Amino acid sequence: MTKPIVAIVGRPNVGKSTFFNKVIGRRVSIVEDKPGVTRDRLYYDTEWCGYNFTIIDTGGLEINSEDEMWMHIKAQAEVAVDVADVIVLFVDGRQGLVPDDMDVANYLRRCKKPVIVAVNKLDSNEVEKTYDFYQLGLGEPFAISCEQGKGIGDILDEICDKLPKVGEEKDDDIINIAVVGRPNAGKSSMVNKMLGYDRVIVSDISGTTRDAIDTAFTYQDTEFNLIDTAGMRRKRSIDESIESYSVMRSLAAVRRCDVCLIVVDASEPLSEQDVRICGYVHEQGKPSVILMNKWDTIEKDTHTINVFNKGLDEDLKFMNYFVPLYVSAKTGQRVRNIMSEVVAVHDEASKRVTTGVLNDVIQDAVTLVEPPAHNGKRLKILFATQHSANPPTFIFFVNDVEIIHFSYKRYLENVIRKTFEFRGTPIRLIFRNKNDKEAF
Repeated sequence: MTKPIVAIVGRPNVGKSTFFNKVIGRRVSIVEDKPGVTRDRLYYDTEWCGYNFTIIDTGGLEINSEDEMWMHIKAQAEVAVDVADVIVLFVDGRQGLVPDDMDVANYLRRCKKPVIVAVNKLDSNEVEKTYDFYQLGLGEPFAISCEQGKGIGDILDEICDKLPKVGEEKDDDIINIAVVGRPNAGKSSMVNKMLGYDRVIVSDISGTTRDAIDTAFTYQDTEFNLIDTAGMRRKRSIDESIESYSVMRSLAAVRRCDVCLIVVDASEPLSEQDVRICGYVHEQGKPSVILMNKWDTIEKDTHTINVFNKGLDEDLKFMNYFVPLYVSAKTGQRVRNIMSEVVAVHDEASKRVTTGVLNDVIQDAVTLVEPPAHNGKRLKILFATQHSANPPTFIFFVNDVEIIHFSYKRYLENVIRKTFEFRGTPIRLIFRNKNDKEAF
């Protein structure tokens, strides 16, 4: 499951980075009593009272500034707000309400997302200094002191209360498809060909697509949302410009999608960046189809596809479940097959295996290949169950999780795939000690 995102925003020097460091328990953000120290977004996965989420520290928001640096920082913060599920607005309780706070609050209201107001630099006896901040119109302000560590738990409790709850679905009946890949791989051309009309601008100049563009359509009585994204370059190749924000929106599109179409330029060898993009999709637990585009430019014989598949096998060993489709956005070759593959891999990711059948399969696997042992103690798999789908996640209760070895995990995964297939989707195997009450 994708972690929800919490963005920390506010004008400069109100304590955002101090709060960020306190929450994650280590000094990641630079903290200095000078505005503009934090310029780019910092991300960190954290947990509070059983809730897992990603927290983003942003630079100060100077809404009306035309200074180049502040405009850059503002654009970075806007991306964080754009992808966030909950926003924490920091203000300075010692300084009191200032016009810049009101400007930021007005901007956040237009976003129509849950906002929590944190009045920083106060101790527990100065609650009356929060009253002016009701004028922001964003609900009850919370008095906190990040330096003293006071009130941080209250803010985190409020964040967790506003986070999307487990099991909530944003669009129960809509399947989101993200089209991702390197610049100039043909993503926008592919989107246009799939839709049957020119929805997005197509150019030979890489980077034409700057934002994630959503288009709703219907296929076989099912509603879909197709998301064309900006090309993803290597981080060191991205200039300090709007392109970096576009890539972040592309990554966010992967996190919110149900299926990924990974577009690869078949006329070139699979690049390191292609593999990285596939790896990101895999890590996010998303089912996918790899579209080998520009297939019309390849000289072929009867063995060409087998040669390409063998190359993919070698480069994508970590996702041996991948589904390749050799297509051409230019000629339309096999484009009509894309949606049937999307539906197929989405069904595989949503598939559930009954507990009884699963345990029969695992028992046969254990009988065939004995589990590993350590210091005379052998691993025993007591019980297995499928905990969730999308991606399919299986929990194994064992006598000692310390004994399990990576190679035996891979063996069990291969057994599950051989029996139930799960074509085109990653699966997760989690091992818990038999008395672990937090397994679920």
